Amino acid sequence: MGLGGVGHLGVKIAKAMGHHVTVISSSNKERKEAMEDLNADVFLVSTDEDEMRKAANSLDYILDTVPVFHPLQSYLSLLKTQGKFILVGAPQQPLEIQAGVMIAGNKTVTGSFIGSMKDVQELLDFWAGKGMTTMIEVVKMSYVNKAFERMEKNDVRYRFVLDVAGSNLE
Repeated sequence: MGLGGVGHLGVKIAKAMGHHVTVISSSNKERKEAMEDLNADVFLVSTDEDEMRKAANSLDYILDTVPVFHPLQSYLSLLKTQGKFILVGAPQQPLEIQAGVMIAGNKTVTGSFIGSMKDVQELLDFWAGKGMTTMIEVVKMSYVNKAFERMEKNDVRYRFVLDVAGSNLE
């Protein structure tokens, strides 16, 4: 869930591990990117009630990278029995869930910030071993204010990297 800086990494890693990947987004605007550039297997629009109903009980887990408040109930229905909903986005507002869906489906909601140094090294080794790259946009220091404006408008694919060495800092 969420196809930004963290979400696109999740898709790339899951695909490299051989998983069947479903990207969930609130609109259709990222469908082409998800399917063609990131090789997702399925693209699901969360605002399309028919699509969501057809996808019910179809996912083993959901990696939620969305950093703003969003209702979880419709997403939890996508999980199979014993499915896991993993939060890595950090909305400031409290999230709400209905206990009945969780209990009846023996589902779990959990969160993760970052793994141990060993976990991170293992991921970096996996990443390098697969020859994977991130999708970034390199910008000079003179562009940093514009980059922040674009981030606020969600106009970044997928990360900005600040080129300090190549910038005129005088």
